[in-house]
Amino acid sequence: MIQQSDSNSARQDNQSAPQQPVPSAPGMGADRTAPGQSKVRYPADVAGQVVADNAFRKFPKQDGWEQDLRQVCHIRRASIGNETVRLQKIAVESKNSFEKAQAEFGLAELSAYLGDMNAAIRHWEAAYQIAQKSVPAGVPQLEEVLGAAYYHKSEMENDMYRSPGERCLFPPSPNMRFEKTDDSQQSIAHLLNFLKAKPGMIDTEWLLNLAYMSIGKYPGSVPKRDLIPLAPFESKQNIGRFVDVAHAAGLDLITMAGGIIVDDFDNDGLLDIVTSSYDVCEPMHFFHNNGDGTFTERGGKAGLADQLGGLNMIQADYNNDGCMDILVLRGAWEFPIRKSLLRNNCNGTFTDVTREAGLAEPATSTQTAVWVDIDNDGLLDLFVGNENSPSQLFRNKGDGTFEDISHAAGIDRTAFTKAVAAGDYDNDGYMDLYVSNLYSDNFLYHNNHDGTFTEVGAKAGVQKPQQSFAAWFFDYDNDGLPDIFVNAYYFSADESIRSYLGLPHTADGGHLYKNLGHGTFEDVTAETGTGGVYMTMGANFGDVDNDGFLDIYLGNGGPEYGALAPNTLLRNDDGKRFVDITASSRTGDVHKGHGIGFADLENDGSEDIVANLGGATPGDAHALRLFKNPGTHNDWITIKLVGVKTNRGAIGARIKVNVEIKGRGTGSIYRSVSSGGSFGASPLEQHIGLGAGARKLVVEINWPVSHTRQVFSNVSKDQAIEIQEFAREYKRLVRKRIRFREQERLPR
Repeated sequence: MIQQSDSNSARQDNQSAPQQPVPSAPGMGADRTAPGQSKVRYPADVAGQVVADNAFRKFPKQDGWEQDLRQVCHIRRASIGNETVRLQKIAVESKNSFEKAQAEFGLAELSAYLGDMNAAIRHWEAAYQIAQKSVPAGVPQLEEVLGAAYYHKSEMENDMYRSPGERCLFPPSPNMRFEKTDDSQQSIAHLLNFLKAKPGMIDTEWLLNLAYMSIGKYPGSVPKRDLIPLAPFESKQNIGRFVDVAHAAGLDLITMAGGIIVDDFDNDGLLDIVTSSYDVCEPMHFFHNNGDGTFTERGGKAGLADQLGGLNMIQADYNNDGCMDILVLRGAWEFPIRKSLLRNNCNGTFTDVTREAGLAEPATSTQTAVWVDIDNDGLLDLFVGNENSPSQLFRNKGDGTFEDISHAAGIDRTAFTKAVAAGDYDNDGYMDLYVSNLYSDNFLYHNNHDGTFTEVGAKAGVQKPQQSFAAWFFDYDNDGLPDIFVNAYYFSADESIRSYLGLPHTADGGHLYKNLGHGTFEDVTAETGTGGVYMTMGANFGDVDNDGFLDIYLGNGGPEYGALAPNTLLRNDDGKRFVDITASSRTGDVHKGHGIGFADLENDGSEDIVANLGGATPGDAHALRLFKNPGTHNDWITIKLVGVKTNRGAIGARIKVNVEIKGRGTGSIYRSVSSGGSFGASPLEQHIGLGAGARKLVVEINWPVSHTRQVFSNVSKDQAIEIQEFAREYKRLVRKRIRFREQERLPR
């Protein structure tokens, strides 16, 4: 809303403790920083999510509404209609200029939320006219708002969200220019006015540079004081150019922020793609892999038409029947909504068994959970991280039901949790838990082997950053010890671009903790180059160049329309440092990144990247991206594990591959079976790069329940194999090679 003074150039959260309810229902569009932090500048309030969420909260509701997904959708739509009528009445009838301007601003935000940027700009222009006459202190803010709004409108008018192609990739190609430029010109005019009143605002300069790029006049026409150079975004390494093949593959999905799972849900040896959406009215989508380079959407046939909303999902075979099930997580940033446990019927359909499984109540606000066998009984338990309510640990009873043992296990701390991960960090045979919190220290729960956990985050040295989001265990340096990556989340383009440009900034960046092997970790962020401020929401890891070292893809951005920054691909350079190869790989879409999955969808030995790039509002919905890996000359092996005494999907099993590389001697590569990172899920089968000229492969499997150790010598490279617990031999999996066509979406 319009400020009555101009002191809002940097806005700060006044929440005193993360345990308290979030004030004024800020949702994803909150203006907030971690308690105790210096001021951080946030983008102009353009997306309208806060207004829409406040309308939702005020709307009358029936008891149990949070258990009825269709009722949640109805409330969303009806509440926006009611709030629009209320604000229209104020805008017409009020005699108070400030009140009228506020009403116009609110109407603009609701229109922007829905994606009607023509109506949004009409209302903001009306507020602008009032401010010029009666609320002059609000004029600079509205210049900034209109600059962001016109640029978003320009992107929509040029079909950048539905048919992005190369035009959304950063740095842009020299000939990148919008066909329709009027709205970009308007954006430039308002942004220049704002910068004239408030020079040096890096995020506004960044948006101004993007607008000049869109009309083909960067860098020549950009005022020198506002020019942002492209040199800091250039890549120092190049593994080849990825190409978006989603359209040619039939993945024509335009969606808001959401989750992605890539896995084989029908046991045909082909990896399918499942998506969910932050839109509480959008059903899940199930893209069946046809085996010919295309996918067919079968969400309705799969029984998912009534599964509405869901910011994130994770997969597991929780009932050990050999078919992959799905857990859908809802309510994050907004209001408690029930989860969905979808049992795979092994016939192409799913059944919602949430209530009978004991997971429906209480409804919570969450986007994060992890499947983990905490007591090594061969049954997958479920750990859920919630926002402003205690974490939950559900013990699998083996009969299709779960019991809540959160308090007895000692993990029911309250925090604003954004990620949870499981890993055996001390190699004692029991899985531990890491919890990433947005407004407080992170937790590391050590498994005591008796169904209880002890929080050791401070002792282990892994509590930071205090404003955390994505997190996971992975062995980044192949020393056999699970390390921890956790990023900081400030949806501030100002802080992010400052970080890119090497300018002073306030926000903390990511942290990489190296496991020292005796219960403690060393912060190696600086020496590994992982401390950038990236506005990361979705993130995952995989080995894109098959060198045996795990790389990272970060989905960046914020809920506001002006919170734009390129998604980031970081290449792991021999376990010593991470190098930004976004520009050379052409994977840096500037729009909002959420669910990320790494998977070898072509069965060619190279992992592709599937990326959900939608934002937090219907007006920020975006096309799904499937970045096809250009491939390398390095070798690889894919290992699918099948548990017998251990859970069927082998979650928690550990893989060690000894390999001789010509000219480099023998080395070891380590993996633990999981679905990957945070906010997006990769297949449970493990794709492992081996490097160039690999030979003399020895594969070792350590099973957590049976404590069985299997060793297979002289394994051939460049193949997929299946290893069953207790088996004396592995099985070679014959998989058909698939080729995606490289066909760009054309503007509609």
